[in-house]
Amino acid sequence: MTAIPVYNLEGKEVRTIELPSGVFDLPMNADLISQVATIQRANRRQVIAHTKDRGDVSGGGKKPWRQKGTGRARHGSNRSPIWSGGGVTFGPTSDRVFSRSINRKMRRKALLLVLAEKARRGNIFFLESPSQERVKTKEWARAINLLPSKGQKSLMVLDSLNQGIIEASRNLSYMETIQAKDLNVLDLLRYPIVIMTPESVEVIQKTFLGNSSTK
Repeated sequence: MTAIPVYNLEGKEVRTIELPSGVFDLPMNADLISQVATIQRANRRQVIAHTKDRGDVSGGGKKPWRQKGTGRARHGSNRSPIWSGGGVTFGPTSDRVFSRSINRKMRRKALLLVLAEKARRGNIFFLESPSQERVKTKEWARAINLLPSKGQKSLMVLDSLNQGIIEASRNLSYMETIQAKDLNVLDLLRYPIVIMTPESVEVIQKTFLGNSSTK
């Protein structure tokens, strides 16, 4: 297990926390992380583009002009894709499905791998939760900037639903909050720095390893 310092809101190191090897000492597997991240990105994809084919546009029914004798090309419907206002050929439709399933073991393993890699690179910091329920954004921003990360783009991992921290972080453009039980590979990869409460480690173990042991 690796010991890592825990900071208070004044930026002072108050104690250390032992990181469990089952979470933070896993060997790197870039292929697994890439596979899980790609699938999760596809599952989050919103299908917005939609075009109408010739069966969806209005019009048609009556032949534009008679088949022969006009000198013009033959046409059977003004809904044809070659007509202005007609249907679109092979255009994107909203019924496309990009979501893919992924094994739960793979998803959890990839998450732990990302956490382990961030710990090895020194990109995880532990900050004690404020004692008061309400935290002013100015005070919270000062505490974040006193950490060695110096206010870099960060993901704040909470052990529980702490409304005070969530509201204080909402006005900080460089910070996003998430509960430990909701951690996922994509959000961890989006933020170079991860700030956690010490209690969130136990939540991660219970959620993704099925135990609370620190051995």
